[in-house]
Amino acid sequence: MSGTLRDKLEAIAAARFDGYEIFENDLLYYHASPAEVGRIAADLGLTCQLYQPFRDFEGTSAATLARNLERAERKFDVMQALGCPLMLVCSNTREDASTDVALMAEQLHALAERAARRNLRIGYEALAWGRVVNRYGQAWSIVKAADHPHLGLVLDSFHTLSLRDDPSGIADIAGDRIFFVQMADAPWLTLDVTNWARHHRNFPGQGQFDVVDFFSQVLLAGYTGYLSLEIFNDVFRETPNRRTATDAMRSLLYLESEVRKRLTTEALGKAHGAAAERALARVDLFDPPAPARFFGVAFLEFAVDEQGAASLGAWFDALGFCRAGKHRSKDVTLYRQGDINLIVNADPALPAHAFFVDRGPSVCAIGLWTDDPVRAQNRATALQSARFEGPLGPREVPIPAIVAPGRTAIYFVDQALAPDRLFEIDFVLDENASGAGLLRRVDHVAFGLPQGELDTWILFCRAVLGMEAGASLELADPFGLIRSAGIATPDRALRFVLNVSLGQKTRTARTVSVTGGSATVHHVGLSVDDAIAGAEALRARGTPLVPISPNYYDDLAARLDLDAATLARMRDASVLYDRTADGGEYRHAYTASFADRFFFEIVERRDDYDAYGALNAPARMVSEAQQARGGK
Repeated sequence: MSGTLRDKLEAIAAARFDGYEIFENDLLYYHASPAEVGRIAADLGLTCQLYQPFRDFEGTSAATLARNLERAERKFDVMQALGCPLMLVCSNTREDASTDVALMAEQLHALAERAARRNLRIGYEALAWGRVVNRYGQAWSIVKAADHPHLGLVLDSFHTLSLRDDPSGIADIAGDRIFFVQMADAPWLTLDVTNWARHHRNFPGQGQFDVVDFFSQVLLAGYTGYLSLEIFNDVFRETPNRRTATDAMRSLLYLESEVRKRLTTEALGKAHGAAAERALARVDLFDPPAPARFFGVAFLEFAVDEQGAASLGAWFDALGFCRAGKHRSKDVTLYRQGDINLIVNADPALPAHAFFVDRGPSVCAIGLWTDDPVRAQNRATALQSARFEGPLGPREVPIPAIVAPGRTAIYFVDQALAPDRLFEIDFVLDENASGAGLLRRVDHVAFGLPQGELDTWILFCRAVLGMEAGASLELADPFGLIRSAGIATPDRALRFVLNVSLGQKTRTARTVSVTGGSATVHHVGLSVDDAIAGAEALRARGTPLVPISPNYYDDLAARLDLDAATLARMRDASVLYDRTADGGEYRHAYTASFADRFFFEIVERRDDYDAYGALNAPARMVSEAQQARGGK
């Protein structure tokens, strides 16, 4: 976490943690005695549960052992001043460490005996890069051989799962001999495990490890102690620590709820069924409301001023949207086409009541059709999201809402109000308005995120909305790299795309910057039956589309067996193309940007294509950069 030791403790307490494990460097460089730090933590309602790390202890010569034991006594002094009962000893990484398991057990027994004199405990952990001991099974064998009640095992999900070690054996360990459990997720990377561990861990629910299975095995063993997070991550070191702590708490609550589901499924079978029942009886795992089912985007609401409302309305008109109604009590206009509902909010009361003040023309709220709005909101708030209550006029429909990580409001709209009942209540609808057109529904909503918020959004979407993360890609903008990740509900009724710039000069970074450094809707994908016909129709209406280089289509012709006439129409209409190995097809085109803030993408999916044409994004980004320079 970022900040000084006191900053970190205050953030941890604000996120309602019970305690903390202290990394030695935080204490060594902080200008306060261990006793003072202990008092600061106690005033915040926190207890220190683990002191770490004590390195390179076991498997040493007699002379080194004597020095190590004296070193440990000094650390015991510090622990007692902090009020910390447990010290983590990680497996030896020195090249000269002995491979004699009996010697390791004997020396750890001696350390535990010293700790017992002060009523302290020692937790032994297998580091993934330990010289001799790098797997939990090895560490457990040594702990058993040492046979001392003040010596137990520390389990860490990263050290186990990064080595692809099977965690199922944890269930056979005596639960009271597991002294502490540390959780960390991570993306699968081709790095040496030390650098991977020290720079790329993240919270449960943000990575690709099966942390649910790992913690399930821990509970099956009978463990009832603390659940902790040990995360080394370069982004977290510079991220505001209150947000990091909130994500941390959300991740553990989400982990507990997923483990509860895992332990109550029939997939465990008879062998572990009884153990699962005992585990659930012993430990009160977090049990939030179940995820609601989502049916897609009910509406997108744009915040603008009076002048912006006229310009945005004209832009929507060029896209084939019709003005469908006016709000009964506010300066808010509804535009519709197919199942797409766009709301333009120019009400002067908006800045006085909303957190999206001074962001200029931008999407300030997203409505999601759902089967149970109240359950959706209650799950969100249980998982650390704030409720949002906007100004409500006479006879308006109250809609449960929350604040997403980027300060965008998300409304949970009852599917029973679809397609028209919601708007009939709040709006005076135009009798002659027709929602007919080529555009059908919202296919996906793409967000531009500030650096450091991708993991936050992935966790939010998984935990709160029940979505599944897809592959993460890096795309080449002319002025830097964009990391892009798709995330969707299992039935694909709701899709988001999360984009974060790795530099400050890309178009995505500039878009985030002009909206105050917050997450913002970058573009919206709108589905059509025929992308080529849709692009041709938009061009005929005067809608500018991003032109695509002729070289792109020459390359398509060389790589793929596309019909020549179809390819010619795609070239003329600036429609891009992607095809998967199993035959899924994606045709899409991009509109020009509105006020350099957001744009629309028209989308045609064929044969279960499930991605977003991400590899075509550089064709758009280069063309936009070239246009901005007068075609050069």
